[in-house]
Amino acid sequence: MVGTLVHQLTRNSSIEEIKEAGLEAYYTDHGVGVYPQAAAGYPWNANAIAVKGDPVADLTEDLAAEQKARATYEKLIDLCKEDKDVVDVLKYLREREVVHFQRFGEALNGVQEKLAQKKWYMNNIAGVMGNNSGGCRQ
Repeated sequence: MVGTLVHQLTRNSSIEEIKEAGLEAYYTDHGVGVYPQAAAGYPWNANAIAVKGDPVADLTEDLAAEQKARATYEKLIDLCKEDKDVVDVLKYLREREVVHFQRFGEALNGVQEKLAQKKWYMNNIAGVMGNNSGGCRQ
């Protein structure tokens, strides 16, 4: 979304405006197209996604990612205060991160509650022992 916002703001820029904004290196590589990268210019890669396959670890990572995104939007809002239209989009995106954080928190609570439950294992002895249900027979 931010990349698209930047594209919309730069697509009609002149070469002089691009140079003045310090975007000539980006323009050389990508024109005014959307290319996902960090503010420092590092391209996006899968290292940004931390997945362990463990629901508690993964949801905790998701919570952290939402807070990092929220903090980034707040910094972008600080940088763009003079452009109300841009700030409105950034505020909307920031609020989405807050809601996502809340939903991931609810999911984490649910997983932790499930993991804390006592586990009861029961078997159906009658079904296993004799009514041709496909179970083992002695």
